[in-house]
Amino acid sequence: MDKVFKALADETRRRLLDRLREDNGQTLGELCAGIGMARQSVTQHLAVLEAANLVATVRRGREKLHYLNPVPLHEIQERWIDRFESPRLRVLGAVKRRAEEAMTDKPTFVYVTYIESTPEKVWDALTDADLTAAYWGHSNVSDWRTGSRWAHVRTDGSGVADVVGTVVESERPSRLVTTWVAPDEEGQEDKYSRVTFDIQRHAEIVRLTVTHEDLPDESARADVSSGWPAVLSNLKSLLETGHVLPQEPWLMPTR
Repeated sequence: MDKVFKALADETRRRLLDRLREDNGQTLGELCAGIGMARQSVTQHLAVLEAANLVATVRRGREKLHYLNPVPLHEIQERWIDRFESPRLRVLGAVKRRAEEAMTDKPTFVYVTYIESTPEKVWDALTDADLTAAYWGHSNVSDWRTGSRWAHVRTDGSGVADVVGTVVESERPSRLVTTWVAPDEEGQEDKYSRVTFDIQRHAEIVRLTVTHEDLPDESARADVSSGWPAVLSNLKSLLETGHVLPQEPWLMPTR
């Protein structure tokens, strides 16, 4: 939390966060425009924001895109603001967020977590059918080759898949990209969303960035915004402690 407050204390860094809030997923060159500062200086400010987990980066080809990561700000809100917040302000905030999201076609949801593990173990946790069954309640089934089909299969023995898709990129252990769609909409390209897992090692920890884009509407965004943190918290617990959380986190009431 000290790193978050340090990062927010600087006017330039707050301006960079505002720029990402208005138009998420910008390159370094785009962020430099209008700042009136050398690229090296902007890079240093972005490094402070990344260290505070306020900014996450995703590689797209040769470009490095920067995204506002709302998790630390949400933690501040929960600790110091929510107890004083009125329902009216919550409604106004929701309206504002929807208006901002409607202005961009960039990835709708980006989530970053840090895990004491190795990239190989994180990759296996995302792709091994038995491991995903342990922390996700579904088995992710595929050979994970580029172009292959994958399925998110229930663990109740029914064999029913709630999500299916195609493996778009598969670079073990650093990057996995898959499409997602309901089985009854398979083949309808306009119905697909896309999930990217970027896995980066730093000494003895791993930074896992999940980008879920092309979501159809605000309802879907709300679902993944609550679903991904719960699933990834369970994954983190499994890799760091050897067991999942004692209760399924996605069943916990939001309030």
